[in-house]
Amino acid sequence: MFRFLVRRILGAAVILLIISALVFVLFYAAPRDPARIACGKVCTPETLELVKKNLGISDPLPMQYWEWLKGLFVGRDYTSYGHCDAPCLGYSFQSREPVLDTILDRFPTTISLSLGAAVVFLIFGVGTGMLAAVKQGKALDKIASSASLIASSMQIYVVGVFATYLLVDQLHLLDRASYTPFTDNPGKWFSGLLVPWLVLSLIFTANYTRMTRSQMVESLTQDYVRTARAKGLSRRTVFFRFAWRGAMGPIITIFGLDLGVLLGGAIITESTFSLQGLGMLSVKAVGTNDLPILLGVIMVAAAAIIVFNIIVDAVYAMIDPRVRLA
Repeated sequence: MFRFLVRRILGAAVILLIISALVFVLFYAAPRDPARIACGKVCTPETLELVKKNLGISDPLPMQYWEWLKGLFVGRDYTSYGHCDAPCLGYSFQSREPVLDTILDRFPTTISLSLGAAVVFLIFGVGTGMLAAVKQGKALDKIASSASLIASSMQIYVVGVFATYLLVDQLHLLDRASYTPFTDNPGKWFSGLLVPWLVLSLIFTANYTRMTRSQMVESLTQDYVRTARAKGLSRRTVFFRFAWRGAMGPIITIFGLDLGVLLGGAIITESTFSLQGLGMLSVKAVGTNDLPILLGVIMVAAAAIIVFNIIVDAVYAMIDPRVRLA
């Protein structure tokens, strides 16, 4: 297991390096000049050159990337900002604040939104899928399958507006979406994120219901499950000890990918409910051509996906004994 993790971590480092190079070239080679945007309407050539120097984009593109990459490990010196301690992701073109501080300030909102929604759709999606598999062909199975098909066709920005109007404005059952740090007020943290959790988890719940049902139906027909039944084991033991473990592998794989994507920024959900997380941060950065912020958010999202892939591969072998880490 240790050798496997070391290989995956080294591979992840190479992948992140390649992603950073590609994203850096794509963003910094864009036709829009961020220095001219920051310079304002009245911009002389001298002022433009000074702005480029202050932003750290006066050098050729390969040198810019090398300075950015070096800043991750040893820090970086800026003309206007002074020394930026490692890991340095640069400074925002718009707010002039360190990118890393800006991301860390927004990250708790995205973590709270993502983990809360993940708990909801994992419990309800997997649970409903398992019940539908047990009741295959019966009324519960048909209702669950139809409901999941309808829910998976919905869009977050539509459901979000409707849920806010109905549950918050009309019925006054839930609080309006907002973020309060958990350490400040756990109750307000929970109530403010409940509507976004429900909306974000709706589509995921539908997908996990269908996926779990299909995996469980297939697993229940396997030879080892029939052998367990023939040995006289109880229905509960056969279901959870044999069929369930065999069906959870693909679900855990998809869950790891989904959670990594969510931690990278649930853009549509955060935009719908005006939650100031990484998703809203990236949307604003696109509108203002704030390339350091965009690059920082993409790197965080890529790192989250890669890390959860490694975790999923390790957990996979623990759940399914048929899998071995070679």
